[in-house]
Amino acid sequence: MSETPKPRPAPEAPYGVMAEFATPAELLRAAGRLRARGYRNIEAYSPFPIHDLFEAMHIRDKRVSLLVLLGGLTGMLTGLGLQIWVSAVAYPLNIAGRPYISWPMFIPVTFELTILFAAFAAVFGMFALNGLPMPYHPVFNVPRFALASRNRLFLCIEAKDAKFDLERTRAFLETLDPREVTTAAE
Repeated sequence: MSETPKPRPAPEAPYGVMAEFATPAELLRAAGRLRARGYRNIEAYSPFPIHDLFEAMHIRDKRVSLLVLLGGLTGMLTGLGLQIWVSAVAYPLNIAGRPYISWPMFIPVTFELTILFAAFAAVFGMFALNGLPMPYHPVFNVPRFALASRNRLFLCIEAKDAKFDLERTRAFLETLDPREVTTAAE
């Protein structure tokens, strides 16, 4: 009696190619060389901030600061609008002939709401722009990536990059003297 062989699972599409580096200087040098070579969809993973990494990767994203500005302006207008509406429209009280709209007394509440709305915009804007919370990411499939939160440094070139070719990209990453080069699968 012969058994029919089970079909082999189809190979998973690569998410990208990851390289592990020993020092921040090596990571910076590799990021600069990747950028100079024309790769644009590059992600760096580090357990601590690396000072010149944004410049090496040419990241110029200023959306969080714009969100903070808009949040602060919204808070300021909310604080002023609420106090003006309450003191001049909804419940006007003429006490000792003082004006209904007295801006010096509105400053503390306006300031506090400006700071509050700006802080909320910063936190929630950062979460939204980073795609958080993210319970799963393809780089989690790389076994050594568990060390990225401790003491390892990684660079990943994503497969959606225009210059991405699995073999050539992997060969180029190996010329950068990493500890290890791994393919991250979806």
